Amino acid sequence: TLIIMKQIHYTKNRPVGYTKEGLIQIPVMSSDFTGKQDLMRNEFINSGAAIEMSTSNSPTTNVWSNRNGFTWEGKPEGFQEDLAWVEVSYEYARSLGLKFTQGRDFSREFPTDSMAVILNETAVKYLGLKDPIGMLIRDDDTENANPPMKIIGVVEDMIMQSPYEPVKQTLFVFDRYGNASYYNLRMNPKNSVRENLDIIERVFKEHFPNLPFQYQFIDEEYAQKFAAEERVASLAGVFTVLAIVISCLGLFGLASFVAEQRTKEIGVRKVLGASVMNLWSLLSKDFLLLVGISLVIASPLAYYFMNNWVQKFTYRTSISWWVFLLAGAGAIMITIITISFQSIKAATSNPVKSLRTE
Repeated sequence: TLIIMKQIHYTKNRPVGYTKEGLIQIPVMSSDFTGKQDLMRNEFINSGAAIEMSTSNSPTTNVWSNRNGFTWEGKPEGFQEDLAWVEVSYEYARSLGLKFTQGRDFSREFPTDSMAVILNETAVKYLGLKDPIGMLIRDDDTENANPPMKIIGVVEDMIMQSPYEPVKQTLFVFDRYGNASYYNLRMNPKNSVRENLDIIERVFKEHFPNLPFQYQFIDEEYAQKFAAEERVASLAGVFTVLAIVISCLGLFGLASFVAEQRTKEIGVRKVLGASVMNLWSLLSKDFLLLVGISLVIASPLAYYFMNNWVQKFTYRTSISWWVFLLAGAGAIMITIITISFQSIKAATSNPVKSLRTE
């Protein structure tokens, strides 16, 4: 259970590469939205509910398109590339909060940006580009129709797919044909979320009265990526608690039985001057020895199975020694607490009464 929780915590704290809080996406896959991106951007910003808006052909938390068949200067012979392909509008990087490590964003001041491309850092390494800004990438499938794309910027990696896997090499291409599937809105932080949503819905309905207003919070969409592992962690936690309760009941019963069987011995030792601590140690050491043996046996098995489990994640935590130390210390403490009640009760009983009973 500790290792599962550690894996989830490790992945949740992985940098996502953009600011997901305060960001929503609105599906706009109907043809009614075609060609209205700039109009709706102005409307949403002027309403005061959004400070920026962009469009994309994939949701922020996924990639719907992958491409190959590109050529560029220095491409190794026989290299078969596989690149994520995301078509975006001018303000995509600004609305998501992407950080540029080289170059710049798409700009309305440069008409040639309609044939420009922005790469993430993984794509730069993947393609082997030492000085990417200004380089040209040609899509062989459209060689006769389109000129090559010029690299104008490089952004930090952003997690769009599984947070447990490496970020995929991605091309952010300017959407020349209005193939938007989503509006990405950065909500105004000066207003409440509810207020922003009410205004956004009102503006949306003014322009698309016959279409349903739907939206998703990006932080909630991202959190869904951990749902399966969190369910596993919850189930593991439940079974861990059940196992502890059953073990405690068994230990308590066994401690009672042992104390009852050694009533005469305890009485004699107490008459001869044995302290409560001596008697507690006498009754407890065998239990603690068994727990120690079980830990020695269980720890390698737990390491083997959990190491196999984390191997399915490319982005994974290490299995630290302190996990086993903490689990072992917890098991010993639970054992001590469970058996101490009967041990101390037997050690503090009247020896005369116990000997008379015997």
